[in-house]
Amino acid sequence: MNKPVSTPEQTVTFYQSAAKIYAREVRGRYARLRNIAMFALLGFYYVTPWLSWNGTPFVLFDLPHRRFHVFGLTLVPQDFYLLTAMLAMAAFTLFFFTTVGGRLWCGYACPQTVWTEAFMWIERYTEGDRYARIKLDRAPWSAQKILRKSAKHLLWGMFALYTGLTFVAYFVPAPQLFADALHFNLAGWALFWSVFYGFATWGNAGFLREQVCKYMCPYARFQSAMFDKDTLIIAYDEKRGEPRKSAAKKEGKAAGDCIDCSICVQVCPVGIDIRNGLQYECIACAACVDACNDVMDSVNKPRGLIRYTSDHHDETGHFHIFRPRAIGYGVIWLLVCAGFGVLVLFRSPISFDVVRDRKQLYREMVDGGVENVYQIKLSNKSDQPHRYRLSAVFVNQHGEDDDLDVSLDPSEFDAAAGAHESVTITARADDPHPGVSKLKFTVQAVDADAHHDDHVATFLAPSERHDSEHDNEH
Repeated sequence: MNKPVSTPEQTVTFYQSAAKIYAREVRGRYARLRNIAMFALLGFYYVTPWLSWNGTPFVLFDLPHRRFHVFGLTLVPQDFYLLTAMLAMAAFTLFFFTTVGGRLWCGYACPQTVWTEAFMWIERYTEGDRYARIKLDRAPWSAQKILRKSAKHLLWGMFALYTGLTFVAYFVPAPQLFADALHFNLAGWALFWSVFYGFATWGNAGFLREQVCKYMCPYARFQSAMFDKDTLIIAYDEKRGEPRKSAAKKEGKAAGDCIDCSICVQVCPVGIDIRNGLQYECIACAACVDACNDVMDSVNKPRGLIRYTSDHHDETGHFHIFRPRAIGYGVIWLLVCAGFGVLVLFRSPISFDVVRDRKQLYREMVDGGVENVYQIKLSNKSDQPHRYRLSAVFVNQHGEDDDLDVSLDPSEFDAAAGAHESVTITARADDPHPGVSKLKFTVQAVDADAHHDDHVATFLAPSERHDSEHDNEH
């Protein structure tokens, strides 16, 4: 009887440590576009907190006072519907441009891409390009290696800390924040979030880099839902490039245009080989396009072995920009943008509400008049104090003004900039309609025509039956 042969146990590792990517510097048309986008976006980010108009910051989220200044527009929590509109506008912007141009956001405008590019500039400045960095990492520790590594991390740390401080400057006025930081007076939440976001920038852009795009960013996972056969992608022309030079030499065949130099892999910031087909890790930065075009120029071959293309373009030779999905997203995007503009244009600078006092129905006066008590609630959303005047008229069921006299006490009050005022007033009518009537309150700033609003509330008076019984008793 044969005994079973024992085999040594094998350990299968499901986790593999990510290999460090040494991206090679590349120059070309798309590299210039990425640099322009990087400088524009970083410039906008770092400069905006310092800009102001008439003493009001262009962008400041003043959480303690619940006021949000955004490019001359002062918003309060009651305006959060504008935030919903902004998020919808951003979402459809992403959908539209992804459908047409692929991962343009990832390759040119994503914060992870922008700050990683900036950190790679610092890395190249302190440690050199690809082969110099590989050689430095493999070399034993020496004074030169310590100096270069220390210089890199010092510059990274300073840049990351400035990034964290700038982020907090969107919530705390920049002159105050940076003055406290320079005098080492920064404390509390301002210090915590400055260090936190600085550390996050240092870690994400300095170390994690492509790992954020591969494993942490959800966009790479669902982007394919917005792709169709006409969406722009970066692809390798397999018909023209294959067989590659090295494989053709072994097989004794005529070689394609690809010389198998692997420079397209060396310049890729996420470390993929675009020649293996479209992969979800590709962020469409087009570094491989610039690199391959340079190689094609050097070997006197036509450009475009790796290029922006689409499935339909490969099949028909034509790009189809105007197609149902793109048109649909474009129309919805324009409608959302127009709707947001309308909301901003017709946004009221005040929030006005009237609530009748429910503790008592009404008060009958000796002279026959009737009084109702109301609570006026007004929010002055502007950056200036105003004096407001109240008025009221009775309206009929058709919304038309009724010819009945009504007086308010008080009829004027003040509201500071950004203040939420609550004022108790008395509305008196000498000869009101019996029962329930509609009373329209109007508030108007004395010194600002745009500050006005209306609100309709109920006015209670004795019923006709009650009046007749009261007359019979007398």
